[in-house]
Amino acid sequence: MKIFNTLTRNKDEFKPINEGVVKIYACGPTVYNFIHIGNARPLCVFDVLRRYLEWRGYKVEFVQNFTDIDDKLIKKANEEGITVPEVAERFIKEFWVDAKGLNVREATYHPRATENINEIQRIISELVEKGFAYESGGDVYFRAKKFDEYGKLSHQPLEDLEAGARIGVAEIKEDPMDFCLWKGAKPGEPFWDSPWGKGRPGWHIECSAMAERYLGKTIDIHCGGLDLIFPHHENEIAQSECANGCEFAHYWMHNGFINVDNHKMSKSLNNFFTVRDVANIYGYEPIRYLMISSQYRSPINYSVDIIEQGKNALERLYTCRDNLDFALKSAEEGGSAPEFIEKRKNEFIDAMEDDLNTADAIGVFFNLVRDINTTVAAGAKKDTLNAMAEIFDEFAFVLGLVYNRKSEDLDAEVEALIEERTAARKAKDFKTADAIRDKLKEMGITLEDTPQGVKWSRS
Repeated sequence: MKIFNTLTRNKDEFKPINEGVVKIYACGPTVYNFIHIGNARPLCVFDVLRRYLEWRGYKVEFVQNFTDIDDKLIKKANEEGITVPEVAERFIKEFWVDAKGLNVREATYHPRATENINEIQRIISELVEKGFAYESGGDVYFRAKKFDEYGKLSHQPLEDLEAGARIGVAEIKEDPMDFCLWKGAKPGEPFWDSPWGKGRPGWHIECSAMAERYLGKTIDIHCGGLDLIFPHHENEIAQSECANGCEFAHYWMHNGFINVDNHKMSKSLNNFFTVRDVANIYGYEPIRYLMISSQYRSPINYSVDIIEQGKNALERLYTCRDNLDFALKSAEEGGSAPEFIEKRKNEFIDAMEDDLNTADAIGVFFNLVRDINTTVAAGAKKDTLNAMAEIFDEFAFVLGLVYNRKSEDLDAEVEALIEERTAARKAKDFKTADAIRDKLKEMGITLEDTPQGVKWSRS
């Protein structure tokens, strides 16, 4: 597999540190509000990465954190007159509603920043002892210029980074480039005791601490949105590599931005949508489809038309899979796996191995659907149908699609009505048959008469 590595700016051959095991850290949400559609993209994209690697036989150790102490949480708590932990708990629960709606699987670990204060303080102490960090006015700062490779992820010269930096914090930093590891407590803010006084962790240090605690000093893949490259991921590299004396992550993957109607998503432009907003209108699966319908590094555009196109595409997938199930009910024994299965599987793998190209993989999926539809219409036998259902389900699993299928048994009343209608049709009593069809329609059951028998669905 080749991955475009932000660190090298090349498609690098992926080789995990430990054969058969892949360690991935994905930056999670700051839990002060509902997640927005921009947050949904890394959630869905890197869920697909994990699924694909597992499908290919790797054991994946996947960590995604919750930032549960931050200026935004403190502000939200003050506005609502509740505690910061109450804010965090509320929006972690809401996160899970949306994540499960998007069919995003739980990570191996979901650590919270506040659960890792000891680990955070240990790393800061090591950085202070080694001269990479210093205490000033109750805060602790990292000496960015002391790390010779600072800027290697964002590929920006130090002078350019310095030009955009600000002294801030009452001008108590030694250098504008220095960033905060530990914030001294202000009145009314949550705090923890530390060697530097009461305070709380800075944003960047928490991810270094959690990645090391749960995955080790060097990990395979670190991922997140493009907006995290600088300063967040750049600072993670600096503090981790200075503390540990080894490479922090071998591969860095960053997904592209989301535009809304071809404009940057922004509250000021009134085009800022939460996942919940969109899901309440269109459902969650069209959102997931949109998030993986383009190669992950490319920008994508959200619009009503594009969501509707996604709904139509998903309907084709569901119809294909339902037709397979229906055909299996009356299929003759025998048959074998058609040749196109191996061809489509190899094409799917080729697409995913090329820097997780989900756009091409989805294209292969729909070519498979076309092949399946043609074969089903020709009257395929049971083993053929089962083989096609198996490869369909494998592609669906990797992409995380077609996850709202329901295996429903009709209740006794509905079964009796369908049998009664079938008997009426055989007796050429079409008036009774039509009346039963209408009654079933009122009950939310839609019937379709096919050469293989009566096909039903919930309307």
